[in-house]
Amino acid sequence: MSVSKSNGLKSFRELLKTLMVAGSIAIVFRSIFFEPFNIPSGSMIPTLLVGDYLFVSKYSYGYSKYSFPFGIAPIEGRIFDNSPKRGDVIVFRKPGDESIDYIKRLVALPNDTVQVKKGILFVNGKPVERIKTNIGFKFQNGYGDEKIFIQYKEKFEDSKFHYIIESSDTDPFDDTIEFKVPKDNFFFMGDNRDNSRDSRTPEVGFVPKINLIGKAQIIFFSHNSSASFFEFWKWHKSIRFKRIGKAIE
Repeated sequence: MSVSKSNGLKSFRELLKTLMVAGSIAIVFRSIFFEPFNIPSGSMIPTLLVGDYLFVSKYSYGYSKYSFPFGIAPIEGRIFDNSPKRGDVIVFRKPGDESIDYIKRLVALPNDTVQVKKGILFVNGKPVERIKTNIGFKFQNGYGDEKIFIQYKEKFEDSKFHYIIESSDTDPFDDTIEFKVPKDNFFFMGDNRDNSRDSRTPEVGFVPKINLIGKAQIIFFSHNSSASFFEFWKWHKSIRFKRIGKAIE
C-alpha cells in the first residue's frame, strides 16, 4: 500500500506539533514547578553526595528572571515572594556569574549577624546547637587525600536537625570575621564545612534574593559513578537505591 506525499507531510506536521506542545509543557513545568539538578561536588556532604539527582521546587520562594531558562522572563525583582527559612537547602545563581548554579544551606537571613568561631556557627551572637556523633565520614579532598571527617548534628532554633562534617575546628574557614547580612541578601554555607566555597569567601559572598532558584526537596536518583551507562551489568552496584526518594533536610 502506498502513502501519498501529502499524507506524509501531514504526519510530519502532526509530529512536529506534538513535539512542540510537549516541549512547551516541559519548559513550563521546569520553569514554574520543579527543576532537576545533579550534584557535581562534595561541598554538601553528608546531606548530598556526588552523583545525587534531585528535584528543586521553583515555587517555594517565588520567581525572578533567573527562574526561567536563559533569564529571559521580563521580571523585576521577585514575584509571589516567599521568605526562606534558616536551614533550607537552596539552589541559587552564583553572585557575579549567574550562569553557574550553586546549592548550599541557608544559615543567615537579612540583617542577621553570622560568624564561625573554632568551628562553631554563631547567628546573632548565639551558638547554633552542634552535637558530635559517633559516626565518622570518609572523604577525599581536592588533593586526593583521604581523611576521616567528624560528623555532627546541627540545629537552628526553628528547624530540624541536619548533619554536617568537619575535618577539624582549626581549618581556615573555622574562624571568620563577623558578617552582617545586608537587606534582601542571604548567607549560605556548605554542610562539608571545611571543603565548601560559600558565603564565607569573597568568591561567593552574600547572595541577593533575586538569585534564589528554589528549595531542594527530594533525591530521585543517585549513583556512585562506578559503572558507565553501557555497563548495565554493574548498575546494581553503582546505583544507590537507598537514597532514591529520600527527602532533603
